[in-house]
Amino acid sequence: MVASRNYGDFASEATFDIKPCDLHRLEKGPGTTAVMTREEGLQYYKTMQTIRRMELKSDQLYKQKIIRGFCHLYDGQEACCVGIEAAIKPTDHVITAYRAHGFTYTRGVSVREILAELTGRKGGCAKGKGGSMHMYTKNFYGGNGIVGAQVPLGAGVALACKYFGKNEICVALYGDGAANQGQIFETYNMAALWKLPCIFVCENNRYGMGTSVERAAASTDYYKRGYFIPGLRVDGMDILCVREAVKFAAEYCRSGNGPLVMELQTYRYHGHSMSDPGISYRTREEIQEVRSKSDPITLLKDRMVNNNLASVEELKEIDVAVRKEIEEAAQFATTDPEPPLEELGHHIYFNEPPFEVRGPNQWIKYKSVS
Repeated sequence: MVASRNYGDFASEATFDIKPCDLHRLEKGPGTTAVMTREEGLQYYKTMQTIRRMELKSDQLYKQKIIRGFCHLYDGQEACCVGIEAAIKPTDHVITAYRAHGFTYTRGVSVREILAELTGRKGGCAKGKGGSMHMYTKNFYGGNGIVGAQVPLGAGVALACKYFGKNEICVALYGDGAANQGQIFETYNMAALWKLPCIFVCENNRYGMGTSVERAAASTDYYKRGYFIPGLRVDGMDILCVREAVKFAAEYCRSGNGPLVMELQTYRYHGHSMSDPGISYRTREEIQEVRSKSDPITLLKDRMVNNNLASVEELKEIDVAVRKEIEEAAQFATTDPEPPLEELGHHIYFNEPPFEVRGPNQWIKYKSVS
């Protein structure tokens, strides 16, 4: 039976043709073939499936009013965060906008901590105080709520990498909706002048809130927006395209060439946020067409099965294990206690002596502890 196949029956690796990138001010770009090992493929598949299931569970918890406030889901864009993480080092740095759950997971935060943060619980990665838009971990600086503000912050991180002489880079991500922000162009200028090791990544999911890119931008060639900075336009639904492009960009930045602008052409299945049904400015048919033709998880699954890197049964086992992990994490996120009120002022500053923080009125005081 197929289910009883030995691991030795599978190929250890396979080579795939991938879509060439569009280039701006570059004579040579990433290659058009990519090698993926069986081990890598299984890991990519599990990671993307975990993010997909985590986002669907978040959708469910939000509709049950267990998650409150802002919540921006990432399903459909999984190849972007997983492909980026596969191409950089753990010591490199990442900063993104508020559609951050996927990056939080790929940077090392558990599903349990992410869902607990979404539900505002003590066991969340930001102690239940950040929610969907503000998650952090080592070398990951969020989740930022102000549109485009993370881009100059990312340049600052890249400046620190250069200043301290570390062979590290920063990946600063933003969406097509933020691409027209003036602060982004100011950052391009400084990064080019100082040759900062920074990859500016525009995740173009075709809609900024409820507005299509064609209605919002006079030029939708986001990879050319750096003008004097080289750029790449990449198929953001193909994890191997993303991985190879980011490997190329990371090597370019580490070699002292300065910054590079990258556009990942991707798609979000949900609306802009949970308050947006996502079908008033686009059709259900459009969403379904992307799902059927370009889904990043299905594309990877088909490649692995068709090239004897895995069996359908093996991938189904991963699906079952992922669902179990998500359900257990959701159970924790709905039963873990909320942080006590006396901790409201904690963690305002890092490594500072305790001080008093004024509460809702001058008679209520909270103590801030680092």
